[in-house]
Amino acid sequence: MTTFIIRRLLISIPVLFGIVLLVFVITRILPGDACRVLLGERATNAACEAFNHARGLDRPIPEQFVDYLGNLSRGDLGTSFRTSRPVSSLLMERLPMTLELSIFALLFATIVGITLGVISASRRNSAVDIVTMASANFGVSIPVFVLGLLLAYVFAIMLKGTPFALPPSGRLTSGIELIPLATRWGLQADHGPIRAIVDFVSNMYVLNGLLSAQWVVFVDALRHMILPAIALGTIPLAIIARITRSSLLDVLGLDYVRTARAKGATERTVLRGHALPNAMLPMVTVIGLQIGGLLSGAVLTETIFNLPGVGQATFDAITSHDFAVIEGFVLVIAVGFLLVNVLVDISYAFFDPRLRPA
Repeated sequence: MTTFIIRRLLISIPVLFGIVLLVFVITRILPGDACRVLLGERATNAACEAFNHARGLDRPIPEQFVDYLGNLSRGDLGTSFRTSRPVSSLLMERLPMTLELSIFALLFATIVGITLGVISASRRNSAVDIVTMASANFGVSIPVFVLGLLLAYVFAIMLKGTPFALPPSGRLTSGIELIPLATRWGLQADHGPIRAIVDFVSNMYVLNGLLSAQWVVFVDALRHMILPAIALGTIPLAIIARITRSSLLDVLGLDYVRTARAKGATERTVLRGHALPNAMLPMVTVIGLQIGGLLSGAVLTETIFNLPGVGQATFDAITSHDFAVIEGFVLVIAVGFLLVNVLVDISYAFFDPRLRPA
């Protein structure tokens, strides 16, 4: 198994290099001038020349790329043109928000999607099956930004003043104070990596409120997370429901399922004990692939719901030609996506012993 994991990680290296190269080149050939965007249209040619020279933008692209790879090898993601802050610092500040949103969206999509897929497969060609799959097709078709705006309108405006009202933007209601975990636990700045990990977790407000017993913060942050998670998780939910139905229908037609039924096993036992475990491989594959979609879809979702995560920061960086932020954030998302694919491949051996490496 160790050899298999190492081999999969080594195979990912050329893919990662290709992503880094592609993103680097695209950012350099985008229309527009980073100097004019950041300094304004009235910036003089001399000011732009000084701006480009200070950031190495006046050198040939291959030379810039070699320097960028050298910096990456030392763990340096560069410095933001717009804020003059290290990209790694911005990433540690923004990534927890995106991870928290993606986790809730994935939980929503997986739990509801598998449930709908199982119900649909167990009642094939019934009214329930037709309605479920029609809903799934609708979920795939509606764009994230349209669904997000509709959810905000319904739950924040139409249902305002009712128990079902939900906040349309932000992470916490104004007036609610979040106490960082480091402060609650008495950690000092000289605690090194432990402090960095605690600060990272502190930016995940729901988890922060849970771990520090700040129940007002926990409930409020959770309420703020519901609408974005639904908007982001609807498309993966629909895909997971359709794959679950298709995979289950294939398994339910196999001989060992008919044998279990012939022995008197109830339909619930057949589904839970025989069919569902053996239909997991396609479902695991599609769930793993949806994580990459969640990270990319977070760009629109975070912008709509005004959430300060990686998606919104990437959008702002693209509009301002902040090359270092774009490259650093896309690189981290790509690494996460590749690691998830490795974990999905490893999970195959868990669900199907026949696929375990010798």
